[in-house]
Amino acid sequence: QVKLVESGGGFVPPGGSLRLSCTASPELFRTTTMAWFRHISDDSYELVGSKGKIMFNTINSIKGRFTVMESPELGRIWLQMDDLTPAATGRYHCNALPPHQLPWGPGTQVTVAS
Repeated sequence: QVKLVESGGGFVPPGGSLRLSCTASPELFRTTTMAWFRHISDDSYELVGSKGKIMFNTINSIKGRFTVMESPELGRIWLQMDDLTPAATGRYHCNALPPHQLPWGPGTQVTVAS
């Protein structure tokens, strides 16, 4: 079964940038829409966005500028995060949009603080 592996998180000051990376598989991109999520609690995840579509409500709470990029040929998806604020702190995961989701990967932690 395909495993989702995220990386690229870290500690940045307000106003900083990060680029998160996720390795999946090319096949997933042929059969699903891949996206980025932020873990809220337990089994609850907040959709951040997919390629060409960032969720307004999520961005309104997280703050910052977000861009999703992907390479289906490589089976990879990235989340570019700019102008970050402490509200963006959290653990970020990639996965397919429902109902095609896979088991969640470990995610990657983003911490925005002075």
